[in-house]
Amino acid sequence: MRHDGSVTSPTQPVTDPLAIAALDTERHVAAAGWDQPPRLFALVDTADLVAREPQLAAGLGAADRAEGALTAIEQEELPEADSIEALLGQIAWPDTVTGCAFVLERLVVPPDAERDLPEDQDAAVEALAAHPDRRDVRLLAAVTRDGRSICLLRQRDHDSDDKVATGPDIAPGLVAALQATFAD
Repeated sequence: MRHDGSVTSPTQPVTDPLAIAALDTERHVAAAGWDQPPRLFALVDTADLVAREPQLAAGLGAADRAEGALTAIEQEELPEADSIEALLGQIAWPDTVTGCAFVLERLVVPPDAERDLPEDQDAAVEALAAHPDRRDVRLLAAVTRDGRSICLLRQRDHDSDDKVATGPDIAPGLVAALQATFAD
């Protein structure tokens, strides 16, 4: 698999701990299917987690034992918010959290589909959802406290082939909002 702005493939191994954690988290979310609410994960240093919870060591694979490996821990019961920005604005992490990942689903349409949309937001969403060229996507953005980031994008149309587009610039606004959750 690659994480250099291309589509991942099982023939090229990923070695970056953030990329591995992001891919594993996306696969975990994908296993539950589509039409899910946004999901937030804390990324913690696996070695530190095992030091605090030694019983977890038995379930670790080789990648989990690598230096710098990260473990994703889903955050249940997210606070209520009117927008993703407002939700993330309520999040702050303790020092034991190395990074975080956020997963959400979106509808993507060609730019010309946004012309002449109804002014009513519900009617506009309905019009976009009915557009023949619309694509359902799952987006995962993951960041670390030290500023690294990666984004993954999976199209519903390609759900069965386990290929995702990856790169640092797929969702710069979401990356910035996640980075802000680590601001002091």
